[in-house]
Amino acid sequence: MPLRFRKRIRLFPGACLNVSKTGISTSIGGDGETVNVGKRNTRTMLGVPGTGLSYVRRSSSAQQVAGDQRRSGPIARGLAIVLWLFLVLYLIRAMG
Repeated sequence: MPLRFRKRIRLFPGACLNVSKTGISTSIGGDGETVNVGKRNTRTMLGVPGTGLSYVRRSSSAQQVAGDQRRSGPIARGLAIVLWLFLVLYLIRAMG
């Protein structure tokens, strides 16, 4: 039986940070529509609350479309670091 780990941390209403053993992703949205952005892809989920009916659309990253490369370029990595820093600074400022 494989070991699985997943933790969801609510940042503020409508946004969560998802941590698992394979990486980190961010979910934004609520009942009916949620967008999940991770390292490998972006997933958009549309549903009818309370019915169990939903539609999921996955969009692969540009790197996967261009040959399924597993490493990101320095520009993409730098942009991701800057965006995470802005998010952390925003959360620190909002809490303090």
